[in-house]
This record gives sequence, structure tokens and C-alpha cells, in this order.
Amino acid sequence: MRNLNKNMFFYILCFMTMAYGVLADGMPCRSVVHDRVEKAWNTSWGKFYKRETNLFYDYLTSYELGKELAHLPNTDEISRQHPNTCGYGTGMEDGMISAGVMLTLITDRYAVTGEENMRACAYEVFKGIRRCTFDHGATGFVARAVCHQDLRSIYISSSRDQYTHAVHGLWHYFKSPLPDPAIKQEIGAVVSAIADRMIRNVIPENNYCSLRADGTRDDRGISRMWMVKWHEAARLPMIYAAAWDITGNQKYYDEYRKYIEPAINQSLDEFENTLEATYALLQMQGSLELLLQLETDQTLRQKIGQTMALLSARCAQRAESATRLSMSLDLSMVAPDWRVSGGLVPPYRTVWYCIREAGEAFTVQLMDANHAFTPAQLNMLIQCIVQLDYDRVSSCGIYNLQAAYWKARLRGIGF
Repeated sequence: MRNLNKNMFFYILCFMTMAYGVLADGMPCRSVVHDRVEKAWNTSWGKFYKRETNLFYDYLTSYELGKELAHLPNTDEISRQHPNTCGYGTGMEDGMISAGVMLTLITDRYAVTGEENMRACAYEVFKGIRRCTFDHGATGFVARAVCHQDLRSIYISSSRDQYTHAVHGLWHYFKSPLPDPAIKQEIGAVVSAIADRMIRNVIPENNYCSLRADGTRDDRGISRMWMVKWHEAARLPMIYAAAWDITGNQKYYDEYRKYIEPAINQSLDEFENTLEATYALLQMQGSLELLLQLETDQTLRQKIGQTMALLSARCAQRAESATRLSMSLDLSMVAPDWRVSGGLVPPYRTVWYCIREAGEAFTVQLMDANHAFTPAQLNMLIQCIVQLDYDRVSSCGIYNLQAAYWKARLRGIGF
């Protein structure tokens, strides 16, 4: 066994899992994976989550109890917009991406298990999105995260990514049995505020930018919501479609209809074999998943399905690449403090994103109900879940692995 390379060992592990239903240590596959997923869940809430803000964060800089998130920016740093207006690399860069992922996995988990505590868990995540949409004073602006000290201070630049995941997660939450009527009204208020801001700001005069919290135009192009690349085109109509479905307000339906056809045509017609990050493909697939559920035009539905299939095929390759890479990395590596390193820099960034990318790539495939999630993909997902020591993992990618696991369970695949 010592002479086997890691790839050969992985394929033997996959064969044993498929043929015998056990892992290399002889334990039943189902119980091993379930145990690891529960550990990932407990680590997510115990180390990556702050009750003060109701937010999950991007990475850990220590495994010492109470010091895991000591790197988060303070009010003075945020007031100076240090190190940048997006908070890139600080650990509070992707709060709304994580919130959206967590909401969808919680709703999927509840659909599979019926665990009543998922109601409280989902509402905790919802409160974080609501805080990032209202509590900073720029209503409808979805901040990446809020400061853990004053619960108000924010980095003034958000992005399409944050809006996409936040709204996608809120829609899944609303459509699930988890929220009661009062909470559904709260969800409607948040989504309406977001959609209303889009209606006001995403206009030719602003170059279709949704604008920063201070009302200025984003100078990086990451908040532009229309006249964008093929993988971004469905984001704006998705937001309007979700707002219409949640509130029933005709104005959101009218906006949805204005953008849906050109968005879907662009998504399919300009689909390219380019190197967009897997996180962008996940956001595209999430937008298409929602639109497919609501769209009634059969031609558009067919095109949405075609595009989702292309994304699934591409992400099957991405999942294999990420799984292979993970076997060559120290997945227990802790993140550097951004104040010293300058951000999420190599070699840590490779570890941080490899875990996340694997989960993203599996989830893209599992969102597509017509995509056959193969035994090989299932066994790679198992590998990615069981290989981690959840007492010593510092990447928020563990949210994405859980999302893929519960999506697979929801579809009745494996486990």
C-alpha cells in the first residue's frame, strides 16, 4: 500500500465504497459519511458562526477555542475601508454567499429529515441576511457582512455574487415549510427592498450598476447587473422573479418579463468554454434553477434546461479536478491573518478554495434534476467529505460540501 500513489488509492477507495458499501476502515459508508456531515455541521455553527451578527464567515485563523475569528475587521478598519472597499481577504468578504448556501442546505436537510430544530437554524441565517440588508442604513443594499462590534459598519462595495446567493437562499426558505406566515412576511420585506433597489439603480444612466452603499458607482464592475457576461445574465431576472413569486407584486413580474428572454438567450448562445470560476457557475445554475421553476414559456424552459445541462457537464470535470487536487494538499492548514499576509494568499488560498470548489461543482450537478449524478461523482463527493478532519479545517468550503450532501440525499442518490 505504501507504494500506491494517492490517485490509485483514491480509485481503490471508490471501488470499495461502490462494491461493498464500506470505507477502507471497514465502517459502513452511510454511517461514516453521516458522522462526517454532522461534524461539518457542528463545526460550521461552533467555529465559523457569530451569534452577534447571525453570520457565517469565510475562514479560520486559529483552532484555539475563542480565537478562530479573531482576524475579523474592527470598526476603525471598516470606517477607513481598510484594506479595500470590498473587504477582500478579511474573512467577512462572502457573508451573503455563505448565508445563501446555508439556507438552501438547511431547507434540503429539513426536507430529508424533518428535524424541527431546522426552523430555528433557518431563521438564524435569515436574520443575518436581514441585518445585512437593513441595519446599515442603505435599505436594500445587501452588504457582504456587518461588523461584529457595532453590528452596523460595512464595506461599501457588494457584488452580484452576494445578491445572487442571498435571494436564491431566501426564495428556497420561503418556498419551504420552515417559515411561518409572519416570517414569510419578513422574507417578502427583505426581497422587496432588494428588488426595489435594483429597479431604482439598475438603469442605463448608472451603466446598469446596482451602486454601492453610499450611492456611488462600483469601480470594479462587480455590481453591474445587466449588459454583463453570459454567466451573469440570468441574475437580474432571477431577483425579480423571486420577488414576484414571494410577494405576488405585479411590478416585479413586469421587470422579470422585461429581462428573461434576452437573459436566457445570452446564457445559452454565448456559453463558452472559458475559465470562469466554479463559484460563478454555481450562481448561474442557482439562477437558472429558480427561473426554471417559475417560467411557463416552453421555448425558454427548453433553453434553460439545455444551459443547465452544459453547466452540469462542465462541473463534473471541475469536481474531478478539485477532488484530485485535494489529495495533494494539507487540508488542515490554517489561514494567515490578512493584516500580515495581505489577504487570502497562496499557499493557503489553494487549500481554502479547493474544498469550496469541490462542493460547488457537485452542487451544480445536483441542482439539475435531469443530470445523472454518476457513481463516480458520488464517490468523489464521499471522498471529499470523509477526508477532512472537522476539528482542523479552516475553509468555509465545508458549507458547500454539506449543501451537496443534502441535495444528493434529497434526490435519493446514495448514502
